[in-house]
Amino acid sequence: MTELLAPAGNMEALKAAISNGCDAIYLGMQKFGARAYSSNFDVESLQEAVTYAHLRDVKIYVAMNTIVFENEVEEMKEQIHELNEIGVDGIIVQDLTAFDYIVKNFHDMEAHCSTQMGIDDVDGTLLFKELGAKRVVLSREVKIETVKEIKRVADIPLEIFVHGALCVSYSGNCLMSGLTGFRCANRGRCVGSCRKEYELIDQTTDTSLGKSYILSTKDLNTIDYIDDLKEIDSLKIEGRMKVPTYVANVVSKYRMALDHKITEADKENLKKTFNRTFTKGYLFHEDRRNITNIARPNHFGYEIGTISRVEKDRYEITLTRPLNQNDTIRISHDNEDVNLTVAKLYNKEGDLINTADVVCYIKVKEKMSTGDVVYKTKDYFYHKELEASLEKEFKRFSLDITVYAYPDSKLVIEAEGLGFNYSYESEEILGEAINNPTTKDQVIKQFSRLNDTIFELHQVDYEEGNAFIPAKLLNAARRDIVLGLYDLKLNSQQKRTKTAKAKEKISFAPVTPYLTASVTTKEQYDACVSCGIKEIYFDNVVRRNQNDYKEKEGQLLIGGYGGIHHYRETNPFVTDYSLNVINATSCYELYKLGAKRVTLSYEMNKSQIEDVINAYVEQNDGYPALEMIVYGKAPLMFTKYCPMRKMNQCRVCRTKSYELKDEQGTFPILSHEDCTATILNGKTLNLLDELPDITGIGALRLNFTVESTEQVMQVIHMAAGKLNGSMNHAVFNQDTDTRGHYNKEIV
Repeated sequence: MTELLAPAGNMEALKAAISNGCDAIYLGMQKFGARAYSSNFDVESLQEAVTYAHLRDVKIYVAMNTIVFENEVEEMKEQIHELNEIGVDGIIVQDLTAFDYIVKNFHDMEAHCSTQMGIDDVDGTLLFKELGAKRVVLSREVKIETVKEIKRVADIPLEIFVHGALCVSYSGNCLMSGLTGFRCANRGRCVGSCRKEYELIDQTTDTSLGKSYILSTKDLNTIDYIDDLKEIDSLKIEGRMKVPTYVANVVSKYRMALDHKITEADKENLKKTFNRTFTKGYLFHEDRRNITNIARPNHFGYEIGTISRVEKDRYEITLTRPLNQNDTIRISHDNEDVNLTVAKLYNKEGDLINTADVVCYIKVKEKMSTGDVVYKTKDYFYHKELEASLEKEFKRFSLDITVYAYPDSKLVIEAEGLGFNYSYESEEILGEAINNPTTKDQVIKQFSRLNDTIFELHQVDYEEGNAFIPAKLLNAARRDIVLGLYDLKLNSQQKRTKTAKAKEKISFAPVTPYLTASVTTKEQYDACVSCGIKEIYFDNVVRRNQNDYKEKEGQLLIGGYGGIHHYRETNPFVTDYSLNVINATSCYELYKLGAKRVTLSYEMNKSQIEDVINAYVEQNDGYPALEMIVYGKAPLMFTKYCPMRKMNQCRVCRTKSYELKDEQGTFPILSHEDCTATILNGKTLNLLDELPDITGIGALRLNFTVESTEQVMQVIHMAAGKLNGSMNHAVFNQDTDTRGHYNKEIV
């Protein structure tokens, strides 16, 4: 059966989701979850959540899908043990250390691969199936045909997002928030850089193509494709930051769709809670230019009419959909919004009315014009309906009882519910009825009072023997049976732990630090060769996401898990920054998979790098083989969406160069052959002055993207001089360069 998986940022949202028909909930704790700004759960509220959900046959998955610094590893392990004790069904992870710990230490708690891992193909899925994953959450860029192929070939439960907010970058591969705002998206603290306004600049002609929310995606909505989706194991709704009424609305509609009960009017009601307008997503082949709504980054609402006449003190609205008193509306005037709650609504004669279908009048202070479009952003009555649905029982479970009632004996009731049997026996002895023995109908009456439980009375067998059963005793028996079945259900889950096997230690001989380079053009490659760089990444790069895995020779630089699975038997390889490695165990796991060297994440400072090296030495009696990027414009986003195509610059990008601009600076755009794009940091990471002090790192990488041949040669000359001690003067430029996180702590 297809699982409907709902988000919960707090207990109210969790109850709203369950009340409206979800099969499972995903939520986060105060730490290690990728929604740090949601309310989230502590140990006490999580226990309440698990109890509430499990009684209703709803599973609980905890998102621990941030990357984990070395000094947090022990706390992360402690939290996983707490989750097992509480009885959560699975943990969603990004970090290899968390993944490895769950697989090796727990029998019953599942490890799910987060979409943050960037798994988008058969190879990546097969790798994690082999490593012990029980479920893979695929990237949101994967098309439905590929999802089905992965399901068929890998034969492992798959989870996909079907509704809610989209990241414009591949999840887990966005560094923009961290490198420009020092709040790391991979740590759950995304500042929403993609929701900001940017100006697109044609650098070739130095002209502006206009300001807009060019990176702001629409919200995913696949409800029209539910029949195609039913082959997938779990359908996930995004929304841990959303209010309970939003959760109730979306969950209820997808429940209806899965149960073949949805109408077109129901689908329209999805617009009545938060949305940025909708897209069917890459999942169902949305045109890449239509994945964004560049007009506004927040709640759009839906159109209900236009200003049709301006009178002295009021505005006439001609309606295409009803407007009610207390609804909230947005009026778009000269690219500015007027937002208001309709406290008073008038008819033509100036009388107050409660609702209007064709035409109505409102009074507002702001100046507006004929033709201004009116949107409804909150339907008062519909929200009241949603609020009423927040805490009801979506389904009740059958309670069957057999009652044995004989004079001079205890009352005995055998009960069955939730798949368990429970025997009740009273302390008191029943008396013989003088006139009116207790009847089956009276037993049914008392046992039907189950509204404050999850049960409904189904079958009652009553062996009567002229006994009198006080109503008070029947009520006490009912309560005891309900609690007894609850306990049996809640205590039925196994929480077994394993004894982890001793690991084989892996270490490498220390090497004298040397330079490597990654390049974007043949000219840059030739310049690196001419300067004596021995290891250059160009045609031998296998990036994370969107790969066809062609046959390659020699050592590779691999950025994704699918690439590791595909090439580990045929090519030596180095792993790239995009695997987000920030701790020693992640390094170890990659060496076990065959990596000759591991490139550390951009999102580490000097002391955190030292922590990784020290921890690795302590755990393995020897050194790790590491690479670190010390120069270049950092890739802030890798995206399947092309901003230039959105602005009608398709194919021109081959002959021109573009950048995005905001108040912080500029961000060059690299266009790739397959129409994907990388957005670069405008400032150049420059740690060349620090090279003499960087210890424990063998390979120091220069990352060339937009540099000319002359600039490449100049940088290599400076870097080599810093390494051999022949260059003593500082080369860092305060205006154009950044040291990234090297001397700062990211949150």
